[in-house]
Amino acid sequence: MPVKTLDNLFHETLRDIYYAERKIVRALPRMRRTAQSLELQDAFDHHKEETEDHIERLQKVFEMIDKRPRGKTCEAIDGIIEEAESIMAEFRHSPALDAGLLAAAQAVEHYEISRYGTLKAWAERLGLKDASKLLDETLREEAKADETLTRLAETAINSAAEARAA
Repeated sequence: MPVKTLDNLFHETLRDIYYAERKIVRALPRMRRTAQSLELQDAFDHHKEETEDHIERLQKVFEMIDKRPRGKTCEAIDGIIEEAESIMAEFRHSPALDAGLLAAAQAVEHYEISRYGTLKAWAERLGLKDASKLLDETLREEAKADETLTRLAETAINSAAEARAA
């Protein structure tokens, strides 16, 4: 059996996040339609647009390493999206729906931040400077999206869920 290297790990992790981003871009419209808050709907719309850009950047990284863009099943993102679907079903029309959707969206962001941070570090280690720049651009956008969701939770969504329950 051949020895696996950081190159192999980089490629496999790239395939993982490619699958994840494609899955996310398909899940966001449903989350947007289900969300009750206009601010949360706008956040989902914005993130869908960014996610489409992330997919394009990943395709460029695949080109840089002479690999065909191809995903690999990511059980982590499948689980997070399954959790979001459960929230949408169980809390539909509930005051807590948006808080649950926002929490699921942040779980997605945290997963993406973890993957992009790792890929960026590995790209630097492997001397893939242009890939590192693309991955860093996406990493910064994911961190900003997480900050936006946190601010939205703290200023509106969580208190609205609590207030309506009273």
